Amino acid sequence: MSDIVIREVAQDVWIFSRPFPLFGWIHIGGRSTAVRLSNGGVWVVASTPLSQETKTKLDELGPVEYIIGINSVHNLFLGEFKRAYPNAKLIAPAVALERCSDKSLSFDGVWGKDPPETKYGFEDDIQACYFSGHANKDVAFFHPRSSTLIEADLVVNLPGTEQYSQSPMAGRFPFYGPLGKPYGWLQNKLAAARAQDPIAMRRDAKTVADFDFTRIIPCHGDVIETEGKTVWREAYKSFLD
Repeated sequence: MSDIVIREVAQDVWIFSRPFPLFGWIHIGGRSTAVRLSNGGVWVVASTPLSQETKTKLDELGPVEYIIGINSVHNLFLGEFKRAYPNAKLIAPAVALERCSDKSLSFDGVWGKDPPETKYGFEDDIQACYFSGHANKDVAFFHPRSSTLIEADLVVNLPGTEQYSQSPMAGRFPFYGPLGKPYGWLQNKLAAARAQDPIAMRRDAKTVADFDFTRIIPCHGDVIETEGKTVWREAYKSFLD
């Protein structure tokens, strides 16, 4: 039986959730997210393997036009997505290029290297905020039509119940509970600890806080379906106060 859960969380927004144990034993879960754009093309954050179930759903949604590496560490599966969809634009932060093991990949856009005002073609549907001051160089994406924020490691919501719902693994870790929640004290501490440039973090945290979203789709943990902006402000209050 497959361990992946594929679900439409809002019109034209699909998630692909599966188990992922960090270091082999910390069960944080993994997730890719796809958005069907207004032109019928598909934009996808490639953070999980391109399983047959994932590919079937993506092909059903439409032609894949954009493959997104969402931060410096979520780069393991960019190669297999690009090989499956060679005509799609591959876009990721500069550090992801350096860390990606597949050196044959050619990138069509690079956050942190391209001029900040660069447009990649999906901006009519999705707005991007590149966190240049964050240790992982995350990019947060806002999809106004569904009031959804899509991000990787900027906010987590553990445990990943949905991500482990089709797995024999429990999806638990002893230090979960309130520590893994996006509004817990640890979330704010982690945000502050990962700030390499506090001024840039303050700027980008405010940019995201000004987006009009209610839902947050993280790569790790359950989707935050409501009050997403409240969650964001709490997690990043040290940069927003």
